[in-house]
Amino acid sequence: MSVAFRRESDEEHLEPKFELPIPPGPNLVTPRGLELTRAKVAEVEAAVAAATDDEERTRLQRELRYWNTRAATAELAPAPEDGEVGIGSMVTIRLNGQTKTLTIVGHDEADPAHDRIAYAAPLARALMGAMAGETVAFGGKADAVEIMDVSAA
Repeated sequence: MSVAFRRESDEEHLEPKFELPIPPGPNLVTPRGLELTRAKVAEVEAAVAAATDDEERTRLQRELRYWNTRAATAELAPAPEDGEVGIGSMVTIRLNGQTKTLTIVGHDEADPAHDRIAYAAPLARALMGAMAGETVAFGGKADAVEIMDVSAA
């Protein structure tokens, strides 16, 4: 029989299910981020226990492995110096003539829709270590971002 007519199972034609990607580098978090991670582990554990469908349970177990790894590797970021931009800082900036207030947080806590950006984001990297009143380069432009205010989040 030709191999073209032989079919072992439906499973062989499905896309492989890989683990959820974990951002490279250390898992630096704010105290709020650590609490959110722990809460997410508890939430997903409860969902796994309540799942009745095998496919749903498999998906949730995959998600649980991600959150357990993130909880196990979480490191509280050191608090930045007073007035210095760092992880856990709330920063008011002026970029392209617009004023915006951002909070710099860990990867899993990031939510750009609520002005929370991950410390590894390009804008956050440009701001890290700067002080209020300074300007920093961003997007290939020197002095592109003016830091107007820095406070603890």
